[in-house]
Amino acid sequence: MEGEESSGIGSVEFSAKWKDWIAVKKITIREDTKPEEVAFSLASIRQSIDRKAFELFGEYINIGELDDYASKIASNRKKNFKDMAEVIQQLSSSESRKVVEDSCSKNPDLKDIASTYLFRKVVQTLGFDFDVNQEMLAKVYKELKLPKPRGRQPKK
Repeated sequence: MEGEESSGIGSVEFSAKWKDWIAVKKITIREDTKPEEVAFSLASIRQSIDRKAFELFGEYINIGELDDYASKIASNRKKNFKDMAEVIQQLSSSESRKVVEDSCSKNPDLKDIASTYLFRKVVQTLGFDFDVNQEMLAKVYKELKLPKPRGRQPKK
């Protein structure tokens, strides 16, 4: 399909199946597909992978405990670098180390993964992110719509 590459036509496809988890993300790229649409699709794939990677360790790491602690230390803070620096400084406290150790009581070897999760969660709770995400793209490009959460749908 040599002609497709030169004309800018293609696709981005991601599919995964592990136990009961199935993820399928696909975008067909045409000549009129905008770069932000491709970035939106790629962000969706990355967010799915990140979320699932940490969920897989949920059997060994108490993710809920880390979420609660992240909310606690980031509460009443604003989205600015000063507050972020202060909260990140708290992550080196003995209290934070104890929370990480307690969350890994089933497997202490996973402390680095738990610390990474906690750091990421604190930064995200403050409203920052490490990568381009769908939410920030949807704010800039109003035509990009976030997927609706699954669950009960209202009657029509």
